[in-house]
Amino acid sequence: MDWDHDTISLRRQCELLGLNRASLYYRPQGENEENLRLMRWIDEQYTETPFFGSRRMTVWLREEKKLVVNRKRVARLMQVMGLEAMYPKPKLSQPGEGHKIYPYLLKNRAVERVNQVWSTDITYIRLAEGFCYLVAVMDWHSRFVLSWALSVTMEIEFCLEALAGALRRAQPEIFNSDQGSQFTSERFTGELERRGISVSMDGRGRCFDNIFIERLWRSLKHEEVYLKDYRQMSEARSGIAQWFEFYNHRRPHQSLGYRTPIIVYTEGNMD
Repeated sequence: MDWDHDTISLRRQCELLGLNRASLYYRPQGENEENLRLMRWIDEQYTETPFFGSRRMTVWLREEKKLVVNRKRVARLMQVMGLEAMYPKPKLSQPGEGHKIYPYLLKNRAVERVNQVWSTDITYIRLAEGFCYLVAVMDWHSRFVLSWALSVTMEIEFCLEALAGALRRAQPEIFNSDQGSQFTSERFTGELERRGISVSMDGRGRCFDNIFIERLWRSLKHEEVYLKDYRQMSEARSGIAQWFEFYNHRRPHQSLGYRTPIIVYTEGNMD
């Protein structure tokens, strides 16, 4: 079938191809080579020690990498990467205009079945000459990754794309996220509330409120991202897709009785 591309919008072309529209316009992000090198080290160390804020990260770079770097620079790069230390802050930042912060609903709550609790998070993915961002939606009980999306920006569209992909499978009772602007946006929370889904949000600076997806990022980076060193976003998309397929279908979890996420998720939906 021949298509007249001039009569098909870019949005529709992306839908037909299964692509995030932002990926069509990918260019290496605007950081110089030295900053990209710093970001690679920061990413690796933060994966190991997510309680490192900009002060501790600066000390680590000075002592372990013998770099002359100031905290202001490290703090800016961590902000670009979307990284924040896990410890509670004495003053919580206010949500943006029209953004509502929801309470954390999972403290002392037993998660005993699939689709009881889903969670989401964004992580930084390094490329040879730039970087991009990955968002995923996970079922807490089975550890099954329901959907994911890549983007070259932190704008909300790729998060909505991942949410829509997950909701095509099923619907949770509770949806948990951090307090990032993407997840506090009315476009995101409104979609959940319209479906009767309870919205839960981590305490600010407390990544361990979302511990299972933090473990997912650590496994992904050590088993795939750091080993492959993607040159381009297309390589990242292909490599991450293959790893998630392995993670969901062929990687046994001790906490699941050495079963795979897909087996636990599928069995749970049959009950």
